[in-house]
Amino acid sequence: MDYQFIKTETRDGIFILTMHDPPTRNALGPDMAGEIMSALGRFESDPEGRVLLITGTEPSFCSGANVRRFNQGIQEREQQGEEPPPLPWGKMEARFAKREAPSGFQASQVPLRIHDLQKPSIAAVNGHAMGVGMGVALACDIRIAAEKAEFSEAFVRMGLIPGDGSCWQLPRLIGLSSTFLLQYTGDRVDGTEAHRMGLVSKVVPDDALMGTTLELATRLAQGPTQSLSLIKYLVHQGLGSTFKENLELAQAAQEQARRTDDHKEAVRAFLEKRRPNFKGQ
Repeated sequence: MDYQFIKTETRDGIFILTMHDPPTRNALGPDMAGEIMSALGRFESDPEGRVLLITGTEPSFCSGANVRRFNQGIQEREQQGEEPPPLPWGKMEARFAKREAPSGFQASQVPLRIHDLQKPSIAAVNGHAMGVGMGVALACDIRIAAEKAEFSEAFVRMGLIPGDGSCWQLPRLIGLSSTFLLQYTGDRVDGTEAHRMGLVSKVVPDDALMGTTLELATRLAQGPTQSLSLIKYLVHQGLGSTFKENLELAQAAQEQARRTDDHKEAVRAFLEKRRPNFKGQ
């Protein structure tokens, strides 16, 4: 399928999705978001696609949301005659209570879709990951950054809030204090600092990013991807459950894993003293 704002390629079970809009440094607008959502749907239903690798066309990963859309939204709201809120929390809660189903492009759609993907995902952050671009990276299971990568919770610089789920993601990754520091200031952190804070799993030299990420993606694609999917499910469920609840869920998942062809192949390979040939079934 031909796309205008992304590039896709499947290589040895790895679905490589590249955000591609050089004039905006891969800003995430509604057109790109629609293409990403479509591509992820095709990938998830394709048994040949086993791991997602997402990156951006140099020199950026994703520069954030398309700011031109912000001005259009301001004009529309001014025409509606909205009153300024007296206090942010109370006004927000009142708005939330009478909320309607969102229409059009929502920044949360792409990070949520990646988060809910039933296959492993890896972000190769090759440059700027700003605002919702950082949210896209955070939504992936694993993040590998180039030294030149830059991350920023840039929403506050536009007088906005992180509408991409990072208020949920970041405290779980780096704690409350570091979350507030990044989200209150919008300051940029490079790949090395992102690794120190726990935002990314690895930081590598710029020219080694894709090689390192593809090597990891290949390892995962050659693994028992049914098990990897169940691991992802258990980890996500564990964020909102007790140890006992998660253990009970794990026992059910283990029974499911025992019935897979990959488990049978792993046992045979162990007894035959050879490397297993997993099929993801």
